[in-house]
Amino acid sequence: MTFVVTESCIACRYGDCVSVCPQNAFHEGPNFVVINPRACANCGLCEMVCPVNAIFAVADLPQDQRDCRELNAQLAAQWPVAVNTRPLDDADAHAFDKAKRDRLILQA
Repeated sequence: MTFVVTESCIACRYGDCVSVCPQNAFHEGPNFVVINPRACANCGLCEMVCPVNAIFAVADLPQDQRDCRELNAQLAAQWPVAVNTRPLDDADAHAFDKAKRDRLILQA
């Protein structure tokens, strides 16, 4: 089992999860972070600290977020390992928005 970042993180990218990950499994894009499933230690620390409840164990993924598993794997292969991730400037304004997939920025 691994953990997956879902669309609730889009446009926020707080980064609390990055700071607690013992495996450096997070990869960072312009407005989203993802988990590299090959690097994830399955410890669950990231899920516990996420302020917007965007991280789930694969087995617990909501039905409408199941495609995020593949999205995390794809983007982790393209994006750099996350280091010192900080919230986006307007993260608080978007923290609990729903259906944010259309706001995902794939490239800088």
